[in-house]
Amino acid sequence: MTDSSHHQVVTYPVSIPAGEAQISADLAMPDDARGIVLFAHGSGSSRFSHRNRAVAAALQAAGFATLLVDLLTSREEAEDVDTGKHRFNIELLASRVAAATDWLAQDPRTRALPIGYFGASTGAAAALLAAARRPERVQAVVSRGGRPDLAGAPLRRVRAPTLLIVGGNDPEVLQLNRLAQRELGSQTALTIVPGATHLFEEPGALDAVTAAAIEWFVEHLTGAPVGQSLGW
Repeated sequence: MTDSSHHQVVTYPVSIPAGEAQISADLAMPDDARGIVLFAHGSGSSRFSHRNRAVAAALQAAGFATLLVDLLTSREEAEDVDTGKHRFNIELLASRVAAATDWLAQDPRTRALPIGYFGASTGAAAALLAAARRPERVQAVVSRGGRPDLAGAPLRRVRAPTLLIVGGNDPEVLQLNRLAQRELGSQTALTIVPGATHLFEEPGALDAVTAAAIEWFVEHLTGAPVGQSLGW
């Protein structure tokens, strides 16, 4: 058990069924959690990503539970390193996000909590595709340096309020996010972090991402049905 701000946080290693696969994840539960955020990372990353763990720790301090999940099995990850065959398989990644979402909705520790997604790179596309398929369960989405365009036409079916965060010095991804924002069928906002590149490695850049994400989840991860929270 570790202490995060004034919230006691208990972390559980969990294994989640996803079709014929089992995917590994770390579930962190602060006391009196107000919601839970599922992290969907991009290729070449894992649930041990220091960037995602830094954001997750800040969310836990703000009272949110987190699920850091590996969307690929260890065998698939090894294949991907050699061939790159899985990293842009948004359909596969989205199916894993959806499976983890269904698991959260059933597990006694988390089933009462509203669910949000934090997606990075191709993981953001997978999160948005899963959000389009689980509109009754997903209440808010944050994308960090994401490729939401890779979700394609289903963007129009997303109902969860979506925040797109892009580095100011990541012009190609910024343009792709602007185009995707026009396609999204939900309330959206675009936050540009000045001076930041794709991985937000510049001093203060990840802090800006974290602050924006917490603000978004505090506002939108309320437990009210998505349609109700948007006044539909």
